[in-house]
Amino acid sequence: MVKTVFIGALSKREPDYEKIKELVSDIREKKIALLYSNQFLHVANKIAEKIDKDVIVKMQVLGCSNPKFPKEVEAILIIGQGKFHTVSIAYESKLPTYVLEENKIWRVPEEEIDKMVKKERGALLKYLMSDKIGILVTTKPGQMRLQRALEYKRALNDKKGYLFIDNHMDITQFENFGIDYWVNTACPRMDLTEGGLINLNKIPKDLIK
Repeated sequence: MVKTVFIGALSKREPDYEKIKELVSDIREKKIALLYSNQFLHVANKIAEKIDKDVIVKMQVLGCSNPKFPKEVEAILIIGQGKFHTVSIAYESKLPTYVLEENKIWRVPEEEIDKMVKKERGALLKYLMSDKIGILVTTKPGQMRLQRALEYKRALNDKKGYLFIDNHMDITQFENFGIDYWVNTACPRMDLTEGGLINLNKIPKDLIK
């Protein structure tokens, strides 16, 4: 078996830390969680030392991670770029979420979170109306939940479940299998960015029958 080695690539661009300190001071909440993508590890460490906030927890966030926060956390500050992490984390945590990009800070808009709420409700409704369920299982390390998928499949009574196991989930191929709806057990972010599927964790237990 070939060994996999992960090498972190740090950002070479240093931000204006005094400017960031000033911007962060405008955040109303005092106790925050500081999140960062891998390339901003050193930036996160320096920001945690300089800002006038209580950093309750500091953690790296991955594309498929689903971070949990201590109860005392009042807001989240994410160091990174793009909406993939930011909107989904704001939606899942129900906490005010701020994003530091370059030397500016913006808060995730409520309307973006509302879109995800409506999308999840629509996905659940479509799931309830479906009979043939495709169950997605990935072989990627850290994301493979085959046992969970098998337990879910065995629990189905009124629906028929079919397992689909692969290393790469190609959304464009879904229509080739005659499946009514898809249940995702892999990356918890995938169903927030793609249509036609719902994460298994989002299905209430009393509806799995």
